[in-house]
Formats: sequence, structure tokens, C-alpha cells
Amino acid sequence: MRILAVDHGEKRIGLALSDATATIASPLKVIEHVSRAIDAAQVADLATQNDVKLIVIGQSFDEDGNPNPAGRKAARFADELKNQTNLPVQLWDESFSTQEARTARIELGVSRKKRAGHQDAFAAVVILQSYLEAHRQINK
Repeated sequence: MRILAVDHGEKRIGLALSDATATIASPLKVIEHVSRAIDAAQVADLATQNDVKLIVIGQSFDEDGNPNPAGRKAARFADELKNQTNLPVQLWDESFSTQEARTARIELGVSRKKRAGHQDAFAAVVILQSYLEAHRQINK
């Protein structure tokens, strides 16, 4: 079962896709933010093209465990996506995914020049891999 992960940002939306066994997450692409409805339509279309069965959207929280402003925007995006697809859409804690993506690329030895720019697709990989690993533990 393929799963699509979304790292929803104000300017860009990072996307990652699992393999067919829902074991490994890989970056898919980054789309530029236009509007909530257009962004959701693009994500829904990519999900259909890639035979996705579940969409996971990263949501961030404040120190009290409540969605922060970015987390609330992600929830609104999830609601819009639910209006545009029949696929299940699930929110997943994405706290620190961008920082984890940056750290992982440093540890892999990716040069500073190649790390320059946006981490959106890699943040989506971190979100998806976290989701896959958590559900692998549950299903054992």
C-alpha cells in the first residue's frame, strides 16, 4: 500500500511517497503554494497518479500539545484535501521534521552546496518514515 506524506508550508509543500510495501519513504516533489484549494487538488491528483491509499499530513504542535499556527493551517489543508479526494487523510505529528531532515542530510555527507535551499521534500520523508515506523511497531 503506497502512502503519500505532506509537509505543508506557507510557501511550499513537500511530498514524499512510500514504496508499495509501506516500508521506505522517498522524496516525491515540492509544489509551490498557490491557494489551499489548488494545492489540495494538486496533491489529490498526485495521489491518484501514484496509486496512493492513504495521505498523511504533518501537523506541528506547541509545547502544551496544542496545534500551533502552522499546525492549524495543516489541519485546514487536510480538511480541504478531504473535500477533493475519497482517500483517507490522517494528521501526524511532524514536530522538528525540517530540522531532522537537515541533520540527516548532514550525517549522510551531503555537501553544504547541495543542502542549500529548501528541505520540504526531505521533511516529508521524515514525516512519512516516522509514520511508517510507528505503524510497523503497532502491527508487530
